[in-house]
Amino acid sequence: MTRRTRKLIGAFAMLVFVCAYALVVMALAQGRLQDMSKAVQAVFYLVAGLSWILPLMPLIRWMERPDPEV
Repeated sequence: MTRRTRKLIGAFAMLVFVCAYALVVMALAQGRLQDMSKAVQAVFYLVAGLSWILPLMPLIRWMERPDPEV
C-alpha cells in the first residue's frame, strides 16, 4: 500500500474518531461537569482536549511509514 493511500484511509479514520470522541466528551461534560467548579471544568477540558492524540499516534505512525522499496 502506498503512502498516499495510507494517508487517505488514515484521514477518514481520524475524522471518524475525532467526531465520535467529541460527542463522547460533550456527553460526559454535559452530564457530569455542570455542578463542578470552574477549575475542575478547566482541567477536564484541558485533559480531554489533548488526550485524543494518544489513541491516534499508532495510526499517524502507520500513515507516515515510507513506501516499500520496489
